[in-house]
Amino acid sequence: MNPNENVNEINSQPEINAGQETILEGTIIKGYSGFYYVACEGIVYECSLRGKNRKKSVKFLPGDKVKFSVSGDATKGGAIEEVLPRKNELLRPPVANLDQLVILAAMADPLPDLRLIDRLTVFAEWNQITPVICFNKCDLVSEQEQQRLLGIYQSIGFPVYMCSTVTGQGIEDMKAVLHGKCSVLAGNSGVGKSSLMNAVSDQWELATGEISDKSKRGKHTTRHVELFQMDKDTLIADTPGFSSLQLPEDIKREELCRLFPEFLSRIGDCRFATCMHKNEPDCAIKEALENGQIAQSRYDNYLAFLEEVIQQERSF
Repeated sequence: MNPNENVNEINSQPEINAGQETILEGTIIKGYSGFYYVACEGIVYECSLRGKNRKKSVKFLPGDKVKFSVSGDATKGGAIEEVLPRKNELLRPPVANLDQLVILAAMADPLPDLRLIDRLTVFAEWNQITPVICFNKCDLVSEQEQQRLLGIYQSIGFPVYMCSTVTGQGIEDMKAVLHGKCSVLAGNSGVGKSSLMNAVSDQWELATGEISDKSKRGKHTTRHVELFQMDKDTLIADTPGFSSLQLPEDIKREELCRLFPEFLSRIGDCRFATCMHKNEPDCAIKEALENGQIAQSRYDNYLAFLEEVIQQERSF
């Protein structure tokens, strides 16, 4: 990718006297070949690291809030002085200070991967990031199928949106959801992350991929994490497609159920305080499942994640 993509021309600088340095605060939107591109008041500066920062083991991530200095000739860029404290940080994708994780799935081509959706909601809840679920390609399925999936996740309390970049369905709603936030889009390859970004802002022309006829999975079109500016208050990270994500290693088996909101209000009604909601008698979660109050797919995925967490515990 061209290092100057998504970098605005610097045409309205803060008033800086020649020969003097001014300290500004901004947000790293990407790193490229040893340089960091920092957004500040609608302007993007190409910054290097001060020598002291090059010697430190601190990683500079997209989303990091930083202080940086610019000289009288600010068109030459600036130098990052320090990283401000992070409110959160993800390792995959490597990005900091997120407000929400937008989980994008396709209704068809490829079919929705409910296990990945649930894995990502657990991931978001654990990292105290708001999960937002968006089903794309709604033009390919019936209204009945849309309502089926909407019912599963909307009843839990997750924000859920039905979209189509072809018909425009839900695009205005997504613009409102993204506005003023730092968001990351996550989902399988081929679900339309780049297409959605192109739809919510006409200033981008991100490459989009076609679905492989053989695998029904998308071709990777995004190679690295970069924050894109929808406006000066709105940042969106388009991330490389992925089909699996390991659960955080520090989740304990007894904590997992608390990351399923529909379980949380019921776990106090189980007979045993240590109930894992698997084989125990008088389990409020299994009773809710039998009564249709918890979706079978969500419960099945909980059990799969429970086994994964137990295996992780045994490996340490």
